[in-house]
Amino acid sequence: SAISPIFTREVQHWGADITRWANASSLDPNLVAVIMQIESCGDPRATSSAGAMGLFQVMPFHFRFGENPYNPETNALRGLEYLSRSLAAANGDPRLALAGYNGGIGVITRGEWTWAAETKRYVRYGAPIYEDAKNGAVTSAALEEWHRNYGANLCKQASRRLGLP
Repeated sequence: SAISPIFTREVQHWGADITRWANASSLDPNLVAVIMQIESCGDPRATSSAGAMGLFQVMPFHFRFGENPYNPETNALRGLEYLSRSLAAANGDPRLALAGYNGGIGVITRGEWTWAAETKRYVRYGAPIYEDAKNGAVTSAALEEWHRNYGANLCKQASRRLGLP
């Protein structure tokens, strides 16, 4: 099944790939799209100040020797392996899996008051975006607020890198 129409055009650009990667990993394509939306807005060359790389902002230690972290296929493989582990550790709870993806799987079993501000923000936006996507919404107030507050520049950069009009 295709990803929800709520995602930005930069993420929609990857829609067929997201669906293929999600199916290969037995994950919900909309959950995968949420991760890409918040992490890179579809910019395959995105790099964070913490050193995370690519579409799914995967940390360097998740890659095997010789792998190109900016290759979308490799980045998706390693990112979605981590998402799968996070979801398993969260007993299938997508909200906790989002926290684990952002803050490390160890945060899943800790009280939310111990989570870093970034992880709290990640879940505050990611969980309702996922609910909107999963429930068939055509717009998402949470995604629009994330875009306005955090994602506009990220998405502009992604749009330029993808050559979107």
